[in-house]
Amino acid sequence: MLRTRSSVRRAAAIAAGTLTAALAPALIPSPAHAWAPADSATITPGVMMYTEGAQCTANFVFTDSAANVYVGYAAHCAGLGEATDTNGCAAKSLPLGTEVTFNEGGSLLSEGTVLGKGKLAYSSWLTMQKLGTTDENACAYNDFALVKVDAADAGKVNPSVPLWGGPTGIDTDGTAAGDKVYSYGNSSVRADVDLLSPKVGFSLGDDVNGTRWSHPLYNLTPGIPGDSGSGFLNADGQAVGTLSTLGLLPLAGSNNIGDMDLELEFAQAESGISGLRLVNGTEPFSPVL
Repeated sequence: MLRTRSSVRRAAAIAAGTLTAALAPALIPSPAHAWAPADSATITPGVMMYTEGAQCTANFVFTDSAANVYVGYAAHCAGLGEATDTNGCAAKSLPLGTEVTFNEGGSLLSEGTVLGKGKLAYSSWLTMQKLGTTDENACAYNDFALVKVDAADAGKVNPSVPLWGGPTGIDTDGTAAGDKVYSYGNSSVRADVDLLSPKVGFSLGDDVNGTRWSHPLYNLTPGIPGDSGSGFLNADGQAVGTLSTLGLLPLAGSNNIGDMDLELEFAQAESGISGLRLVNGTEPFSPVL
């Protein structure tokens, strides 16, 4: 798992993880008046998220029919097991309702400054266990969770991916080898070095099992512990996946992302959250550093 555990009392137990599950999502426009301005919002894709000392990274912003606001990250970010516990159908996890904070300036020595709070509202891991899911690909790769932003902090949110803009929608047909992808995030392992936050990479195609649940890729700045959950955009600015694992064999140094289309459709069907939808960015997508 690609989360980190970090606090003043315990300086980092680094873990590395899994991804997976779900199917297609509806999109809504994101009127500017509904969100904090992109240049002053403090809760956005790429922000650090802490769950009982484990640090991960936000992917995208979501909403529902009641206008609640959610931020996505990896389900294993609330996991209780070891780095090798990557089977979402069996691994232990913190319960729904667990507090999650949005932070900046986190490092291996400190969790930094809390920007806002929320509660774990959906976990693909907990849901698959409740359903008795046995599909190996879903158990291995369905690694998506939603944190409901506290009402007091919802006004701090903007759905745009910093630097890149977007998302402009959701990719529904996976990736092909050589497709360019874009991400943004700042693991606590990097000690808040902003220059390392933007990431550009190339897909290696769909998973070797041909399932589309997982897309291996190489980043020019590889995803490391703490980057778990980060969102990835394709060359059109569409949300294509969420970071879950660091590849060792046969593609050493690669990362794997879960398919956003599949992950969200699973959540829409099983989360009990009415009208769950990805929110498009208020800023246009521009893949230029």
